[in-house]
Amino acid sequence: MADAIKVLLVDDHQVVRRGLRTFLEVQDDIEVVGEAADGAEGVARAEELRPDVVLMDVKMPGMDGIDALRKLRELDNPARVLIVTSFTEQRTVVPALRAGAAGYVYKDVDPDALAGAIRSVHAGHVLLQPEVAVALLSQEEANSGQGRGGSLTEREREVLGLIADGRSNREIARALVLSEKTVKTHVSNILMKLDLADRTQAALWAVRHGLTG
Repeated sequence: MADAIKVLLVDDHQVVRRGLRTFLEVQDDIEVVGEAADGAEGVARAEELRPDVVLMDVKMPGMDGIDALRKLRELDNPARVLIVTSFTEQRTVVPALRAGAAGYVYKDVDPDALAGAIRSVHAGHVLLQPEVAVALLSQEEANSGQGRGGSLTEREREVLGLIADGRSNREIARALVLSEKTVKTHVSNILMKLDLADRTQAALWAVRHGLTG
């Protein structure tokens, strides 16, 4: 399983972690490398194990999932974080995405859909439901980078459009016949020019300004 997606489970309920592990361990391309019972332990384990994807609960004792996510971003940990939440906690999804989450799934998610979500965020995609995208757009309305789009080069606008289409850096590089390093540079320039924090905000900016395919 050298090429398997390494996953860390962070949830304060042992039965939830056990259930997730039981299902994920039968996936040929996914390996559960560790577990944590709260946000602080999750951060420490993520730094130790360097997983590809972290399945992070939101409500946990001590450091919650959103604070743990912010801490991982401060540490520049490369793990993609997939928030696991209940439908009634949907209002917590927007702060989580603003903090850098790659997406979210509900706790009653179909097992196959969960595996698909892990593969998707690992590939660089952002998982957004329409109602959450609307909420994010509403919150960003006053500070969306509007008016700064003119500073983007034509190539950067192409890259931004592909980000909005859910493409990973590798897929963008393939589509535009560029190296992944060059795409990463373009993405960094886009975020800087538009004063945006991450790919999620960039994708939403592109949707609002009609840059999608």
